[in-house]
Parts: sequence; C-alpha cells; structure tokens
Amino acid sequence: MLEIPFVPTEIAFAALWLILRIAVWLRQKRIDWKREAVLLLMYVNLAVLLRFTFFPMGRVNGRVQPLVLYTAAVYPFRINWIPLVRLRDFARKQDLLLNVVGNTVMFIPSGIILPVVYPRLNRFWKVLLAGIGLSLAIELLQLPFSVRASDVDDLLLNTLGAILGYGIYAAVRCWRRRSKRSRPEPSD
Repeated sequence: MLEIPFVPTEIAFAALWLILRIAVWLRQKRIDWKREAVLLLMYVNLAVLLRFTFFPMGRVNGRVQPLVLYTAAVYPFRINWIPLVRLRDFARKQDLLLNVVGNTVMFIPSGIILPVVYPRLNRFWKVLLAGIGLSLAIELLQLPFSVRASDVDDLLLNTLGAILGYGIYAAVRCWRRRSKRSRPEPSD
C-alpha cells in the first residue's frame, strides 16, 4: 500500500510547473508577464482539479486525506459506464447536489481559461474536445486508486462545466467587441 500525501503532491506539482516555466523563459530569453498571469490562472485551475479529483473530499483533523494506492484492491477497476445511473445511489439530496454542481462548476474555469491561454481553442467544438480530453485523462488516471471510481457521469458533468465556461468566455468576448464598436470615434 502506498499513501500519496496531498501537500507534498501539490508542492511537487508547483515545482514542476515552475521548472517548466523557467525553461520556457530561458528558451525565449524573455518573460511575457501578461501571459504568465493567465498561465498562473491555468496553474491554479489545474491544482484545484488535482485536489478535488484525486484526494478524498473528507478531512481528518483538518487535513486532506492521502490518496491510497493499494495494488491488491485495484482490479477490478471501479468504472461506471452507464450514464446517470449512479446519481440515484446518493442517500441524501445534498450529496447528489454537491456531486452534480461540484463536477460541473469545477470545470467552468477550464472552459474560460483554455481559449485565453491557447487562442487556437477559440471555437466551441475545440473547447468541447479539450474538456472531454481533460476529464477523460483524470478519469483514466483515477483507475489505479481503489478509493476513486471512474464514472461516465463525471465525464459528462465535467464537460458540461467546460462548455458553460466557454459560454461565459464567448459572451464576454462578444460584449467586448460590441462595446468597442459602439464607442464614439475621437474627434480632432
């Protein structure tokens, strides 16, 4: 059995992120601070996703519980392939609501940030595919951990969140374009 603690995992993730950013700065021989600010938002988004998709929700003595890799309990994988069936398994409506809203809201920032960080992801279908890909990667990475379950509902709700985020991004972009067009021309 291998326990993977939360804080050292986040520290390792932060160190890896910083090393990659430094490598980019050295290669480009400059730092684009505006882009780095946006990338910092992506880092925070990914760190939050790491926390809530891999580590147990409950805390003990104020601490996030470790992720446990117990190889004897890995197989058979815990996968729900049937959409919306497991949603009926929640004993309390509050838990159901937390699951549905949490899985959706958690991915809204991804849908907003992805087209900002990567201008080539400027279309609905591209963000849709990126949301599916990110969520699918998380679900697949959860397979070896017996305390986590891969669930098609999570994939659907996470993707819905990315789509809602892209909708917010597109609405703001549209509003900004309209406000630029409606400004009066400066007179000489």
